[in-house]
Amino acid sequence: MYAIVDFMGYQYRIEKDATLKVPYIAKGEAGNEIKIEKILMIHDNESISFGHPVIDAAQATAEIIKHGRDRKVIVFKKKRRKGYRKTQGHRQYFTEIKIKDIKF
Repeated sequence: MYAIVDFMGYQYRIEKDATLKVPYIAKGEAGNEIKIEKILMIHDNESISFGHPVIDAAQATAEIIKHGRDRKVIVFKKKRRKGYRKTQGHRQYFTEIKIKDIKF
């Protein structure tokens, strides 16, 4: 069984016991549970259910495993023949969650 969910503006394919790296959740700490209520599609090995736009009765629960920072992304800007070079780095915060259950 798997589901397609809309979580924090991104769409993810989730299964039970799968781990996901999602944008930083400021309200949660490690060990807290969160609920994902925007379920767009569910496939349960026999049939596929689509929402219009979401499935009302479906819900998924997940546990926050940890918070962290992703790999550094280098932003390099240059204008040729002008002597302009600018380098910036950025590390995005993320939250790792584990899907515990998908209810349908």
